[in-house]
Amino acid sequence: MFQAIANAAFLILAGVLWRWLKPFGTDAAQMRRSLTSLVYGFLLPALVLLVLWRAPLGVAALQVAFVAAACVLGGLGLAWAWFRWQGTPPRALGTVLLAAGWGNFTYLGLPVLEGALGGWARSVAIQFDLFAATPLLLTLGILLASRLGGQAAPRGLLRELVMVPPIWAALAGVGLNLAGVPLGAWMEQFLEMLGTGVVPLMLFSTGLALRWAPGLRERLSLVLPVIGLRLVLVPLLVLGLASLLGVGGELRTAVVLEAAMPSMVLGLVLCDRFGLDTRLYAEIVVLTTALAAFTLPSWFALLGVV
Repeated sequence: MFQAIANAAFLILAGVLWRWLKPFGTDAAQMRRSLTSLVYGFLLPALVLLVLWRAPLGVAALQVAFVAAACVLGGLGLAWAWFRWQGTPPRALGTVLLAAGWGNFTYLGLPVLEGALGGWARSVAIQFDLFAATPLLLTLGILLASRLGGQAAPRGLLRELVMVPPIWAALAGVGLNLAGVPLGAWMEQFLEMLGTGVVPLMLFSTGLALRWAPGLRERLSLVLPVIGLRLVLVPLLVLGLASLLGVGGELRTAVVLEAAMPSMVLGLVLCDRFGLDTRLYAEIVVLTTALAAFTLPSWFALLGVV
């Protein structure tokens, strides 16, 4: 676990330094968009197809999807109850809801789970995200962001959902798996080669996206509860639910670690698109990502003794 966290931290830090130093005169925002497009549209679908084509699909996959949905909805529900009670303005409310509900389940979750638990755990990260978290983000998440940010959601949310390349890859992988279509050696090698680039590029682009803004002290009443929810309360909720469902062993460790991921970087794009507080969201991403270097190993150690 510690080595996996260290490797991820190094690549994220490299992205942060690249954004700051701007070597070769490259623009960090443009570079991040290019890397994200490459990963999201080409490399990640290849990895998703490979992993789900050969992953065991059964009750465990359904449990992962159910727990993932509960993770997102639980984070949203707890955040909604707290911040509505605090009288948080709509624009800030939409921001903290996104940050509390959705973690960096693939961009950070995939390398951390693979490094801590082995290659089999890649399928858990992918199922957690694509079977529940991403569909909820592109429907409920967009509706919340548009309503609270004051900008209309795009028409045809279903169309937005089906335009996501990794979801098509997930459907293809599950279909080929259930149909018993053999994964040939050449295809496996080709998809593995493409998938190898996903993790380092995702982590590097995460570093490129991290940015800081002055005036944090005035927003601590918004930032601190989200940190507590995202890194402590939501994974604790998932731990209880997993135990209730009879999910044990390394699978329980995997889903709790996924639930303990810092806030997703993609939320920055949604904040910009729907008029939410991008500066507040960026601060939450920076702090939850930094603190996850300590909370994720703590959860890993705890799950080894409970």
